[in-house]
Amino acid sequence: MTEPIKRLPMRPAERALRVISGRWKAIVLYHLFDGPKRLSELRRAIPEISQKVLVQQLREMEEHGLVHREVFRQVPPRVDYSATQLGLSLEPVLRALCEWGQHHAAELNVLDRLADCALIVSGQGD
Repeated sequence: MTEPIKRLPMRPAERALRVISGRWKAIVLYHLFDGPKRLSELRRAIPEISQKVLVQQLREMEEHGLVHREVFRQVPPRVDYSATQLGLSLEPVLRALCEWGQHHAAELNVLDRLADCALIVSGQGD
């Protein structure tokens, strides 16, 4: 079986979009920009996401070098997730995408249906 990292597109823009695509990846990364979080903290911050999907998205981001998973050998076991330097480098990109999304919605006169970027960052958006 081919490793998923090897199946990434060779065109840079397409590769970038594939790595950050997924309904929840940007929102999870936003929360990790503030510092390491445990799985339970991320679940509380993003109540709309199931634990299964959250774990899947975190694994994909870890595989692509955006997220670091640290296991603390203690009882009970503790696992922290944090954004890597590569993941942190996406912060201005994701903020720009959020602003562009607002601009796009405004151009189509549907801005009233959009959550504010600040609400997404704080976990209050839909």
